[in-house]
Amino acid sequence: MKLTRLVGSCDDGDCPTLYLTDRGTLAVQGSRIAEHSLRIPTHESLVEIPVELIRKAIRDNLI
Repeated sequence: MKLTRLVGSCDDGDCPTLYLTDRGTLAVQGSRIAEHSLRIPTHESLVEIPVELIRKAIRDNLI
């Protein structure tokens, strides 16, 4: 899968980042949320990113 970086809060690859995939979907890099009350499949994860990351992507017409 090819990922294109849309927006992130830093450039060293170790920060919340939003990517566009070559499949027309979004991929999100963020901190894994380990403690929650949701029942999600084992092949999925919850990650946390700042709301401002999404706002910036929308403001910059990236998504």
